[in-house]
Amino acid sequence: MRFLLYLILVGYLLSCSVGEQITREPNTPSAQWITVPAFRDSSLANSWLVFEKNFDWSGADAQVPGNRSEQRRPVMAQIAADSKYWLWVNDSLVIREGGLKWGPVPGGYYVDSVDLSEHLRPGRNRVSVLVWYFGKDGFSHQNSGRAGLWFQAPRLGLVSDTSWMAGLHEAFSRNSGPPYPNYRLPESNVAFSAQNASPLYRADQTLYGYAGDLKPAISFSRDGRAVARPIPQWKDFGLQAYANAPTFPFTSDGTPLELQLPYNAQVTAMMTITPPANAAVDTLDVRTDNYRGGGPPNVRTIYLPRPGIKQTFESPGWFNGHHVIYTIPAGTVVHDLRFRETGYATEFTGAFSADDPFYNRLWDKARRTLYVTMRDNYMDCPDRERAQWWGDVVLESGETFYALDRSSDALTRKAIRELMDWQRPDSTIYSPVPAGNWDGELPTQMLASVGLFGIWNYYQHTGDADLIREVYPAVKRYLAIWQQDETGLVVPRKGGWTWGDWGDNKDMPLIFNGWYYLALRGLEDMAQLVGDQETHTQSLAKMKRLKKAFNEQFWTGEAYRSPAHQGPPDDRGASLAVVAGIAPKEYFPALRRVFAEQRHASPYFEKYVEEALFQMGYPEDALTRMKERFGPMVNGPGTTLWEGWEIGSAKYGGGTDNHAWSGGGLTLLSQYVAGVAPLEPGYRRVRIRPQLGPLQRVEATVDTPLGLLRVEVQRKGEELLIEYDAPKGMAVEVVE
Repeated sequence: MRFLLYLILVGYLLSCSVGEQITREPNTPSAQWITVPAFRDSSLANSWLVFEKNFDWSGADAQVPGNRSEQRRPVMAQIAADSKYWLWVNDSLVIREGGLKWGPVPGGYYVDSVDLSEHLRPGRNRVSVLVWYFGKDGFSHQNSGRAGLWFQAPRLGLVSDTSWMAGLHEAFSRNSGPPYPNYRLPESNVAFSAQNASPLYRADQTLYGYAGDLKPAISFSRDGRAVARPIPQWKDFGLQAYANAPTFPFTSDGTPLELQLPYNAQVTAMMTITPPANAAVDTLDVRTDNYRGGGPPNVRTIYLPRPGIKQTFESPGWFNGHHVIYTIPAGTVVHDLRFRETGYATEFTGAFSADDPFYNRLWDKARRTLYVTMRDNYMDCPDRERAQWWGDVVLESGETFYALDRSSDALTRKAIRELMDWQRPDSTIYSPVPAGNWDGELPTQMLASVGLFGIWNYYQHTGDADLIREVYPAVKRYLAIWQQDETGLVVPRKGGWTWGDWGDNKDMPLIFNGWYYLALRGLEDMAQLVGDQETHTQSLAKMKRLKKAFNEQFWTGEAYRSPAHQGPPDDRGASLAVVAGIAPKEYFPALRRVFAEQRHASPYFEKYVEEALFQMGYPEDALTRMKERFGPMVNGPGTTLWEGWEIGSAKYGGGTDNHAWSGGGLTLLSQYVAGVAPLEPGYRRVRIRPQLGPLQRVEATVDTPLGLLRVEVQRKGEELLIEYDAPKGMAVEVVE
């Protein structure tokens, strides 16, 4: 269900798209956007603001913090900030890194809802908020141009207004010095000077030791739609020790310390140190081994300590990698170094195992890759861009259904809504969105997003018909701008970037027509669901014409090839012909030879090549190719899958060692090898059709909307022994 929060300066209304309403408490004034006086005229990038408000609470269920009475009524607060916030109530940290990158629509923003009841006490209370204003656009964020906070807690009678106190946090510097994060990231480096913080500052202290004078906040108006946060707050794994942590305490000799994380993760770094008292104090630098993992710089933390004082600091900004690297000036006594993993709030409930450990490692690495590319949005990579490219999202969302619990579906819903709500007046859609410094349409990725593997696949696995009905008009408008020629083939559109795949030997007419056919299949299914019979009939007719023209014009008798294509047959275009349902079965033996001989697909497109082999009934070919192509990644260093076939290679974008598009093998192993796929939306009816190829045993667990489905398959001579445990309400069809 989608909630829309509308802020009106003379009143407040929270309503959802189907008419439910949550109104403010009687006699509660309206909340205002507030900021600090220094921001009256402008907002500077990488600024940190503090807000505080004292108030009295005498509610009937006011209690000592920590008293978890089951009779306690929630005390909800709604909070929006540009761009991120940290919330304390009475010095207890309630929310660590709240808020989502902007926005749900161009110019819009998200609003969190937080229960404060556990942290309130009878009598005098204080709410404190630290706001990090990105102040610049990125591939995953649209800058509003004005830092601010919006807050209301109706039961407390508390709203943000000019009675709040506010100030700039001078311990956080706007300018860390070069190198700066690359332009794709809205985040800046975190630069903190303990010398500008409270002398008694500790890492667990409210507002990071703010030491300035707070002044009355100023209010301002903000346009743009507000939308309730559609995903949960981050999962916090707590502070943990590094695997190779040194013995504490020790005195640094200035050599960088590269401390090992258990796996590639989203982390913040903590340190407790005592610098020399009688020497010039140098800054500390904290980054990860992924700082340049995607080519240009990522984010890092710079810390200027206070001389001679034992101090603890945990950087609020997250980064990712396999190692955290601390560069600590010589002579500094180091008392403790730890990390905090945070991430999307989902559980690893799916599972896969086979008698060949290679595929188990591939599946596990793909899940780890998936998880590190989930946060505010799906990401292609968590270092270089943190951007929601939809070619990657199609693969990522498909993996979540087999790897994670169903809380992950909320991130897919958010992605789908953002994609369609950023649709332009000319009906084009583009990604990544949300974004402030990118607006280029990648036509083939957009076709993938609205097609069978994109939005419709979400419906098949969730049964969420309401979302399909919601976005269907936008999908229909987008596909209406695509035209077919007199034969039925699609007329390619240049868009902002005519990208078919990385690498060479792309046969683009095959790729365009394959994705367009898959998009028509998605539209045809959606039209039938919503009762648009005219569009349903038209889509079927378009598909019929395209299929006929595709096979007449591109089939040579041995392979698919467009007339102008000069190189060898393209495995990418051939794979789309199969998975789209264009290629007739009598072509399969010849296409099998194409897939055996050609190796042009990037890790992104490789999923569709191997899926074609499974769909044609050649599982041994698919698994052999999977092992050959992904072998270096699976057997190589690290816990995640790479962007290109070689680690660190700039051939594919920048060569990150954690890239979402490489995890498609996870889906194939669960869906085809274990054989689990929904036959009806939401897993009301399920097919189990294992394709073991050379494997002797496979086990899989899938977390469906109805509960956990467990499957075990063993080869017994020429037969397969299939056992399963299905949840109540699920009909299972076993196909040997």
